[in-house]
Amino acid sequence: MRGPSSASGGFKTGLTAGLIREAKAAFEGVIRPTPLVYSTSFSALFGGDIYLKLENLQKTGSFKPRGAYNKIRSLSGEEKKRGVIAASSGNHAQGVAWAASFCGIKSTIVMPETAPITKRVATAGYGASVVSYGSSFDDSCARAIELAREKGLAFIHPFDDELVMAGQGTIGLEIIEALPGVSTVIVPVGGGGLISGIATVLKETRKSVKVIGVRARRKDGTATIADGIAIKKIGKKASFVIKKYVDDMVMVEEDSIAEAILKLLERKKLVVEGAGAVGLAALMEGKVKANGKTVIVLSGGNIDVTTLDRVIRTGLLKEGRVARLAVEIADVPGALAGLTSEIAGLKSNILHVNHMRDAVEVSVGMTKVELILEVEDDSHAKRIRKRLKQKGFETDGGA
Repeated sequence: MRGPSSASGGFKTGLTAGLIREAKAAFEGVIRPTPLVYSTSFSALFGGDIYLKLENLQKTGSFKPRGAYNKIRSLSGEEKKRGVIAASSGNHAQGVAWAASFCGIKSTIVMPETAPITKRVATAGYGASVVSYGSSFDDSCARAIELAREKGLAFIHPFDDELVMAGQGTIGLEIIEALPGVSTVIVPVGGGGLISGIATVLKETRKSVKVIGVRARRKDGTATIADGIAIKKIGKKASFVIKKYVDDMVMVEEDSIAEAILKLLERKKLVVEGAGAVGLAALMEGKVKANGKTVIVLSGGNIDVTTLDRVIRTGLLKEGRVARLAVEIADVPGALAGLTSEIAGLKSNILHVNHMRDAVEVSVGMTKVELILEVEDDSHAKRIRKRLKQKGFETDGGA
């Protein structure tokens, strides 16, 4: 684990704990503090005392309104009159749209054409004019900057802006106030604005607190379920702060993120998006060790319903809670009922069945049945296979 290092090259930012405290004072009656809850189950699972910072319960479902409001409230009267523009695939879009509407000014949001429909609709619902452009955040951001210049709009950067970072940093102040003895804070990292704000106020207030950043590993530029942090490059200002204050940065895998979403849903009844679940995934992979009072920042809960369905299935498979198998049975009346009866007798629920009477790879007089079963764990799946073989059923497939 690398320690904080002093950034070089003479580059500086205006981000300070004082600026973050000013933001928190301005939030009174506008941005509410989110709960910090202790998790008995995760504490027992990972050791130490695990706390969850529930930014998924913030306005618009993520931490983004903090930075957006802090930036927009600080604009000049003339800038507010002309309006603001931003680029985002989801959470920042909604945060800016909400903050602009709250301040009574117009907003335009440029979103990638690949952004989920639900997020585009939600952004428009907060009062923004939505423009679809490009296939990635980088495309949308470039277009938003062009429109800002053409129309004289104030560009609200999603992460690389001191006032935005200061707004996000109020999360760190809330953590210190609610848990003075905090020892480690685990933060999702995309463009770096969230961790920059949190790390600044923590390190300038409690130097002993370790700040760990977590990113999602992407293979060959493929999409990630942690789309909220799918930023190719950390911002220049954020990089300066990270080098100065962040103790370590780790990467987690897609399967672990899916499993973390499932665990939060099942054990804590919390709906958390992929980006928000990476901190828990880091503990699950052993990339971060729980140390004393450890806080995981759950940065958002805006997960698409179809994505959630896929994530749940992936998580169940990884945990060994779902088994897939193919079985050959006689092509006679009652054979399928006999198979399902044996499975029911072992307390397994059939989630899906595909009776393939036209399968050409099986012998004449036989038919193939593909099954997806709900099981307790891998050992339960093995008991089912063993029983079926004892009863004369030929099986293949893995858990």
